[in-house]
This record gives sequence, C-alpha cells and structure tokens, in this order.
Amino acid sequence: MTETAVRETKEETGIAIKVIGLIGIYSNPAHVVEFSDGEVRQEFSICFRAEPIGGQPRSSDESRDVRWVSRDELPSLDIHPSIRLRIQHGFENRSQPYFT
Repeated sequence: MTETAVRETKEETGIAIKVIGLIGIYSNPAHVVEFSDGEVRQEFSICFRAEPIGGQPRSSDESRDVRWVSRDELPSLDIHPSIRLRIQHGFENRSQPYFT
C-alpha cells in the first residue's frame, strides 16, 4: 500500500516521498459521493506520514495547484474540514494512528 502512496504522490505532485508512518484511516458514512455515471460510494482514505526526498512541486491532470505552504498559511486556505482534520492529526504526531 505504501508503494501506491509513493507512486501517486510523484505522479500527482512531482514530489518523491519516503513513507515513514501512518497518520490514520478516515471514513464518514454521511459522506457519500455520487458520480456522473450513477456510481455511488462511501469513500475512505488512508493518510500516511512521509518525508520528501526529491522532485519539484508541479500540477498534473489530478492536481491543479501544488506548492509548499507554511503552517501559518493554512488557516487562510480553502480546505475541506475533513482534510483539515487529517492535517491537524499529522501535526499532532500521535503515538497511535487515528481510526474513524
């Protein structure tokens, strides 16, 4: 699974990473996504802790804006609450992963 995180991060952001831990596994039964083709699913995500080891930030077909930001800049950004929770948990550096 970490191989997927490494590959997708590089493909979508241009940044090469090394996975060093697990922040948590997130899901919300009230958050159901309906796609234009009629597919409906309740998604979940696995959030890993990683270190950048190379590459330069760049956008892709799956990411329209990729850049490094300071922690102080985060409150001014338009970030979905569920993603803010993952970021918060990452900064908390918990001893155990979060599970929804």
